[in-house]
Amino acid sequence: MIRGDISRNTLLALINKACTFPHLAETHAQLIRNGYHHDLATVTKLTQKLFDVGAANHARALFFSVPKPDIFLFNVVIKGLSFFPNASSVSLYTHLRKNTSLSPDNFTYAFAVAACPDDKLGMCLHTHAVIDGFASNLFVASALVDLYCKFSRVGYARKVFDKIPERDTVLWNTMITGLVRNCCYDDSVQVFRDMVAQKVQLDSTTVATVLPAVAEMQEGKVGMGIQCLALKLGFHFDDYVLTGLISVFSKCGDVDTAKLLFGMIKKPDLVSYNAMISGFSCNGETECGVKLFRELLVSGERVSSSTMVGLIPVSSPFGHLHLACCIQGFCVKSGFILHPLVSTALTTIYSRLNEIDLARRLFDESSEKTVAAWNAMISGYTQNGLTETAISLFQEMMATDFIPNPVTITSILSACAQLGALSFGKWVHQLITSKNLEPNIYVLTALIDMYAKCGNILEAWQLFDSMSEKNTVTWNTMIFGYGLHGYGHEALQLFNEMLELGFQPSSVTFLSVLYACSHAGLVREGDEIFNAMVNKYRIVPLAEHYACMVDILGRAGQLQKALEFVRRMPVEPGPAVWGTLLGACMIHKDTKIARVASERLFELDSGSVGYYVLLSNIYSAERNFPKAASVREVVKKRKLSKTPGCTLIEVNGSPHVFVSGDRSHSQALAIYAKLEKLTSKMREMGYKPETVTALHDVEEEEKELMFNVHSEKLAIAFGLITSEPGTEIRIIKNLRVCLDCHTATKFISKITERVIVVRDANRFHHFKDGTCSCGDYW
Repeated sequence: MIRGDISRNTLLALINKACTFPHLAETHAQLIRNGYHHDLATVTKLTQKLFDVGAANHARALFFSVPKPDIFLFNVVIKGLSFFPNASSVSLYTHLRKNTSLSPDNFTYAFAVAACPDDKLGMCLHTHAVIDGFASNLFVASALVDLYCKFSRVGYARKVFDKIPERDTVLWNTMITGLVRNCCYDDSVQVFRDMVAQKVQLDSTTVATVLPAVAEMQEGKVGMGIQCLALKLGFHFDDYVLTGLISVFSKCGDVDTAKLLFGMIKKPDLVSYNAMISGFSCNGETECGVKLFRELLVSGERVSSSTMVGLIPVSSPFGHLHLACCIQGFCVKSGFILHPLVSTALTTIYSRLNEIDLARRLFDESSEKTVAAWNAMISGYTQNGLTETAISLFQEMMATDFIPNPVTITSILSACAQLGALSFGKWVHQLITSKNLEPNIYVLTALIDMYAKCGNILEAWQLFDSMSEKNTVTWNTMIFGYGLHGYGHEALQLFNEMLELGFQPSSVTFLSVLYACSHAGLVREGDEIFNAMVNKYRIVPLAEHYACMVDILGRAGQLQKALEFVRRMPVEPGPAVWGTLLGACMIHKDTKIARVASERLFELDSGSVGYYVLLSNIYSAERNFPKAASVREVVKKRKLSKTPGCTLIEVNGSPHVFVSGDRSHSQALAIYAKLEKLTSKMREMGYKPETVTALHDVEEEEKELMFNVHSEKLAIAFGLITSEPGTEIRIIKNLRVCLDCHTATKFISKITERVIVVRDANRFHHFKDGTCSCGDYW
């Protein structure tokens, strides 16, 4: 081989100094001229440098010009191609296995795994790595953990991580990062704790990685513990650590400490500014956030999409519609609107401001829809009560290549719970299993809530009982579910078990258990729990807690005690409290206290027609028809309208909605025929329609006809003619079930030997063999 005057060392020095493609092209020419074009060390260095300057195609062509590349050169090219979207590192790995006698090493696998475009290819490479004995290599394991977390296969990532006996700091950091990325915040903090317990060497990256999870969990004490650890280890004043701590204290509501930490950063970079702006926004200090944003612009620093996301007051949106529109205008002009995170944040704030059309327009116009964008829109529809649209959009998402994550599943299960769509909720449950979507604690809690609110309390309990890990929200959900179904004693037992296991009850816990007491007549227990909440746990009662106590006393017939309780309240009673008292007056037909409650209600909430209807019904029950008529006359004069009652029933997965007197259904003739037969049998058994609350100027026969065509009766009749004998019938009523329909359903359950489950606006009723689970106490 003839060589020129330039030595290999000189060529290597030229390659190292070159910083542009033309320089490298000249060096390549010198390499050929001097006979080093097949010298592996020189070619490998040149290939690496070509990737560094972005000349991937030239690097690839150079690689294929080498007749016998070694494994090191293969690794350089596999790694280099991984940074370019249109290049395929995996195909080069395949070429290595099929067309050469070389064997992949740990670097080959690590680089190829890191470049995998999907989890299926990653699993194939994982299999190859196991066969070749590299699955336990730290470098390969870190790449596999990162890959599985990138595609939300957290369980697989954890299995890889757990099988490595000697884990280094990089692998621990990769696992924590992956868990945070997949919103598995509890798990990420636990892994961090394990890392500390096992005395693995931490670095500033470890701390900066776990802090976002602590911030999302709003665990201030954990954040302070990590801050102390960072001080002890000497990297508390690392800018990334300080920035992470700013986020923690901001999310925990301590914006003053966040400002103090921000002041400790000598030269705050954009990331630090973003954290502080976001901190102001999430604590309702929107003006301070806008002021800091202006300072950032004046300083000449270029803002980023993260700056805009932090500036958007998603946490405290009310009153900031104009600001949201201004931010959107700025983002349109600056081009940030094209960034998925920005458009998603704007979609979220518009949804929370009930500007659902603006939110949908943004979503539809987004050039790049991410899973987060789909989540924001589905969640927006769910929060605004547009549950059917939320389910429809979820189905549209499932028709794409997007894989729903835990946030998606939680949102859609919430929609199913609101709508009472049990069959669709079951389908989502099956989807979680079939698609190997990780059923984390939030998803399982949402499943429990869905089953409870859709009437299947047994399935909810079985899920709850099978969970190895529970948080306070999980306990609250199950306690509330029991209360919803009238299982007050079971709810109390669960509450006591929760306390024995050391869980700290929240305001919601007490609300759930008081609600359960109110629907089971547990007056003494409810009183004890309320006193414990105030005196032992020092939780300040909300209007809902007071309303529950009034409900407990009122339903038990202790109306005078309930009124005294209201008058002793340390805060001014609102419509919820007085409305609950008025409802209790309806049950026990107490017009004296009803007048007191209604007078206050009409002062506080004169536009709510429900209170007028309640008072009118109380007078009707007392047969004081002139007073009832005068109340209804007020409703007419004020042009108030009552929410029309409707009832939903699912048959073979299809929803059917009925309204009172509905004859629009395709099977209307059969429904009314069935209802007529049932009514005839009911009369034989002693049924007499409860018509006392109907208008007094309507003939008795006409009153009976009015009640006989209520929506729930039509839905039950439809369920009976379309379902198999002996199967359970479930219906959902948007209003409280009326006395007559409640009585009639007891008779129907006995005649047909069916279990009939009714969800009304307040609770569930399980009718079986002529009795109701509520014990006529609802």
